[in-house]
Amino acid sequence: QVQVVESGGGSVQPGGSLRLSCAASGRIFPFNDMGWYRQAPGKQRELVARMEPGRDIDYADAVKGRFTISRDGAKNVVYLQMNSLKPEDTAVYYCNVRFYSRGSLGDYWGQGTQVTVSS
Repeated sequence: QVQVVESGGGSVQPGGSLRLSCAASGRIFPFNDMGWYRQAPGKQRELVARMEPGRDIDYADAVKGRFTISRDGAKNVVYLQMNSLKPEDTAVYYCNVRFYSRGSLGDYWGQGTQVTVSS
């Protein structure tokens, strides 16, 4: 069984920073690809940033230059560094990781972590 857990969310003033972490545990293998998504109240879940082998990192236009996705492969941890936060960044942030197991690409999501940006 695989568990994906996000952490690092919280409340911050506009212009502040947060770093989200996503850790996977259980029967896991090296991540093939991974990403962060977010869902604001009343809106659909949207891509924030994604890393895939052989491709440039994909960032949503709204976060380019402010957010950075990274990984620690040895620890199976994915990070999202968020700088210059804006009220419109307020949302629940979800981590998604995929990896191959027994020839199949498994797709795993965390429960989400709340990020609130307000003064």
